[in-house]
Amino acid sequence: MPRDAYAGPRARRADPLETLWIEGIPEDAVPSFEAAFLTACTSVALFLDEATDTWRIEGVRAQGGADGSFVGALALAALVSGLAPPVPHAAPVEAEGWLARTIQSFGEFPIGEEVLIRPTHLPPRRIHGRIVLTLDAGIAFGSGEHASTRGCLIAFARAAKDRRPKRRLLDLGTGSGILAMAAAKRLKRPVLATDIEPWSVRVAATNANVNGVGRLIRARLADGWTARAVRNARPYDLVFANILARPLCRMARDLSVGLAPGGTAILAGLLGRQANMVLAAHRRRGLVLERKLPQGDWATLVLRRR
Repeated sequence: MPRDAYAGPRARRADPLETLWIEGIPEDAVPSFEAAFLTACTSVALFLDEATDTWRIEGVRAQGGADGSFVGALALAALVSGLAPPVPHAAPVEAEGWLARTIQSFGEFPIGEEVLIRPTHLPPRRIHGRIVLTLDAGIAFGSGEHASTRGCLIAFARAAKDRRPKRRLLDLGTGSGILAMAAAKRLKRPVLATDIEPWSVRVAATNANVNGVGRLIRARLADGWTARAVRNARPYDLVFANILARPLCRMARDLSVGLAPGGTAILAGLLGRQANMVLAAHRRRGLVLERKLPQGDWATLVLRRR
């Protein structure tokens, strides 16, 4: 199953494109190989092969791009991951046809009872009682179509109704900025939105401006909790982390330190069968489960610090 890949209205292009991909990548190695693809591609998507529990990594770039640095980046990712360097596959893609098909297939759709996603090619309209988010076909993770993003938005709608304070908000791995924008619109509070991908940071900032919450969202380049901007703003009353299961486990200690007493964390990007592993890592750090939201094969966990 794919992680959805969408961004903002300025991401459109009509250059001849080609697709690069590798297959059979174990989950632990996905971040390293995804970073390698980002050295050569402007669009990167991840697809899970549930039969083998491995990932296909796919990127789109302009035809005729230089291969030397890309092959070197793949070799470095393989070295870090302890794997043999994979051989990338390539196939041409017609940019106009690809973009047209993507846009046409991305229509307006609701998520839960509070959120409505609308692409820019549809005319704007006000919907009473719903948070309307404008997102276009593009190249950053987070359109709301994927179960992990959808689960986060449904979990947030419930969390927003409780009376615990929500003054400091963090969106780790913001992608398109969809979760940060929903929080900013619903709570009218500033949100720190971070990502390890420079393009995602730019896309999130653009989307925030398009959706009228540019002044509330600070999009920053950051690697998880290690960045000074993230550490300095602790503790957080609400944290989104829609990443992958094993990185979530590795960040359990940082989350327990960075979350305010009574604070809420919404974790996603994990399969249902990985939920107990992620939950156990966070329970060891003193966090408690408030609810688990199954979304098909995927799951969203809502945790709270006592």
